[in-house]
Amino acid sequence: MAKTMEKNRSVDDSGKDSELQALFYDTLKDIYFAEKQILKSLPKMAKAAQADELTEAFETHMEQTEGQIGRLEEVFDIIGKAARGKTCDAIMGILEEGKSIIDEYKGSNALDAGLLAAAQAVEHYEISRYGTLKAWALKLGYDDAAALLDETLTEEKETDELLTTIAEGSVNDEGATQAKKK
Repeated sequence: MAKTMEKNRSVDDSGKDSELQALFYDTLKDIYFAEKQILKSLPKMAKAAQADELTEAFETHMEQTEGQIGRLEEVFDIIGKAARGKTCDAIMGILEEGKSIIDEYKGSNALDAGLLAAAQAVEHYEISRYGTLKAWALKLGYDDAAALLDETLTEEKETDELLTTIAEGSVNDEGATQAKKK
């Protein structure tokens, strides 16, 4: 099978790398859309949160998300494609679930536990996407893009760990307190 080098990536006659490149771009559009939707949801989650440390975590993640969107735009530039989103049904479902928790548990001791669970579902989705995109970027020879994606992947993992710490520290206990009183 004949191979040629193009922009520091291997392309063979079967078109497999071009198919992976198309999938990479498609998934990049997906996470770009997702990050923009997450950015719209975070202020609502921060406002709904009852624990100060959870509000602060959501506000910090808003700032991080703005930087993550900027890095994604850099990745689009690296691959020579327009930065645009593609509707992501998965993130829309996860965010809708979070909205439902706010509506159903407003004023409840369990609200923050529910918000944490919803936020961690978002983080796990993002970790999955960024890990996959980083691996594909490396395979396609987009080393600079992989570095940017890795930076975001690291932030997402740190946010997930912070949310776990908040949940285990007090929020889950608060949610359980009300349940025990019934």
